[in-house]
Amino acid sequence: MTVASLQATWMLFGGVAAVLILASAVGALLKWRVAQGRPHSVIDNLNARVNAWWVMVAVIGLAFALGKGGVIVLFYLISFYALREFMSLAYTRRGDHLAIAVAFFVALPVQYFLIWIEWYGLYAIFIPVYAFLVLPILAAVGGDTKRFLERTSKVQWGLMVCVFCISHVPALLTLQIPGFEGRNLLLIAFLVIVVQGSDVLQYVWGKLFGRRKVAPELSPSKTWEGLVGGIASATALGAALYWATPFEPWQAALMALTLCVMGFFGGLVMSAIKRDRGVKDWGTLIEGHGGMLDRLDSVIFAAPIYFHALRFWWTP
Repeated sequence: MTVASLQATWMLFGGVAAVLILASAVGALLKWRVAQGRPHSVIDNLNARVNAWWVMVAVIGLAFALGKGGVIVLFYLISFYALREFMSLAYTRRGDHLAIAVAFFVALPVQYFLIWIEWYGLYAIFIPVYAFLVLPILAAVGGDTKRFLERTSKVQWGLMVCVFCISHVPALLTLQIPGFEGRNLLLIAFLVIVVQGSDVLQYVWGKLFGRRKVAPELSPSKTWEGLVGGIASATALGAALYWATPFEPWQAALMALTLCVMGFFGGLVMSAIKRDRGVKDWGTLIEGHGGMLDRLDSVIFAAPIYFHALRFWWTP
């Protein structure tokens, strides 16, 4: 990591820490003045989210300190737990066990190994081509044809969103952007801050001004007021962070807008899957945030678009 990159990273984490300190103070004040120490669903949810963010920022900071290896290992573990959550809600039968084992213990590590050695030509197609062809074969060998197409599709879709899409976050470290050498960690920071910031800001705007539901059957808490306010605020945030990216301010704003929109649609898709399975959250891994997929649903759809936009327009 270069000196410039280190300074920018410290500035970003310092800013995030300042925001979290302010949020913790506001949460404690609300608990004292409004709730008067008694249970309060909205305030308690807010404080749980802030506490979870402290833990997540600390983990991401540690991974950043360890460099490329730390980031790849972190997202490998994230993909593993996300895939575990997804499979726990999917309908499977004994005939799927081999395909699921291959997804966890072959496809997942191979995808991250290919990113480690920076073999773009293979990690870009390994899962959507080769793994997608092999997994149905393994399921068919099991000889169980009951709801075969549904079962096979769920294993493929789980691998796609939990491994292929998420792996595009550490894959940002493999990009060779002229004039931005040694600072690729900042690309990840920009993605995470903008997309997660959009989620938080949509929540805040929705709680303050939300009236009209966007998709009440999929996500009852999402409102048009929260959506517009949150995306506009996160777009402005992205534009303000242009100095940590290879973008001009207008490019940073456009990229942030794209990430926020894709993140919103990603959240809707993952909510639709949860509603189909009859659950509110993917799990309970992260207090105040549900499961791993509840926190990553917007990143899942934004990361591949972000990676390929950078690769197409900013690399030689």
